[in-house]
Amino acid sequence: MDGAQSRTSVPSHLGFSIFNTLCCCLPLGIAAIVYSCRVDNANAMGDGARALESSRTAKNLNIAGLIIGIILIIILIVYQIKIHS
Repeated sequence: MDGAQSRTSVPSHLGFSIFNTLCCCLPLGIAAIVYSCRVDNANAMGDGARALESSRTAKNLNIAGLIIGIILIIILIVYQIKIHS
């Protein structure tokens, strides 16, 4: 090696983050996008530890956003059914 840092390949979960932002939970989705971008930056710099930590955070935020989004959709459906009954 000639002093160049090697890239790491930790998953960024960017697609999941964008989906969450648009469809489930906007605040958690935006935070997940920020962490996904941090993963990409850490991967480019070869910082595997920081990439892995940011990847875990993005994944956890996405899971939380998805669960909150599903719960809110269920509440909305139940509310709509109750109103129209």
